[in-house]
Amino acid sequence: MFISLQVMAQEKKEINTEDYENYSVDMADEMRSNGKIYVLVGVIGIVMGGILVYLVGTDKKLSRLEKEFRN
Repeated sequence: MFISLQVMAQEKKEINTEDYENYSVDMADEMRSNGKIYVLVGVIGIVMGGILVYLVGTDKKLSRLEKEFRN
């Protein structure tokens, strides 16, 4: 256990003011310039919509079962 505490995942890197001023994200900028960011947002929207539909359907089924159980 003590040996594993001495192992470090990575070396420490000094943080300077340039790190705080860097607002560009290369991957997002490239996807935005190619128009693929809209595909990504659409896919995320479809997945979230599917999860929402599933939860609403499950809630309706559960409500129906609770109503039957009370009667």
